[in-house]
Amino acid sequence: MAIGGAFGGRGGMTLALCVAIVMNGVAYFFSDKIALVSAGAQPISREQAPRLYAVMERLAAKANIPVPKLYLIPQPAPNAFATGRNPSHASVAVTQGLMELMNDDELEGVIAHELSHVRNYDILTSSIAATLAGAVTWVARMGYWFGGGSGRQRGGNGLVGLLMLILAPLGALLLQLGISRQREYQADASGAKMVGHPYGLISALEKLGAYNKRIPMDIPPTTSALMIVAPLSAGQIFSSLFSTHPPLADRIAELRNMTVTR
Repeated sequence: MAIGGAFGGRGGMTLALCVAIVMNGVAYFFSDKIALVSAGAQPISREQAPRLYAVMERLAAKANIPVPKLYLIPQPAPNAFATGRNPSHASVAVTQGLMELMNDDELEGVIAHELSHVRNYDILTSSIAATLAGAVTWVARMGYWFGGGSGRQRGGNGLVGLLMLILAPLGALLLQLGISRQREYQADASGAKMVGHPYGLISALEKLGAYNKRIPMDIPPTTSALMIVAPLSAGQIFSSLFSTHPPLADRIAELRNMTVTR
């Protein structure tokens, strides 16, 4: 709203507010369905995955939340993600590769991590952060083209508009990434406490890191940000600075520290 007001007065501020409200509304009510469809996730029944249902029901009871809807992603790379605006509207999707690779303790660690995201309302937090980042980027671009970068305003205004075009989206992105990384650390710790130990999750993260370096996933970046580990994708260059996930080595080190301090 501040950026919209600076470049477009009251009209620009009103337009920016409307854009933010609409984007947040869409993210709040439909982000789970969009993520599942974009990942190619398909509903899976108890008969198809009794082991997955047994682990999910046991841990959901521990976390005192409803059992999420379960989905399978028919891809060989092992991974998983949770989505949904609250525990009553949550879904957890796992890949075929994860179900084939993980033993019972490792699967329990992964599911506990995802249920922690659900219980901590991380999906809602991440959706709002992503929406606000997108709104800031859109408004900054609008302000540049219709304000300082239009040719009608020169000198200082043009420079301010150019800096806003570059710095505002970058700042919004870094804020979004910072929130996402902290949520991953917290979900690791909460998941380990839910199970009672971190060993299954540590082993699972080690396997996930090794396999996802070799097997790419065909999913959009917006969905890959939800995964328990960052999947390999084409054109991955600045993987550490602009990753939505903290380094796996750091996550595993934090979990190992829990074994020392318990």
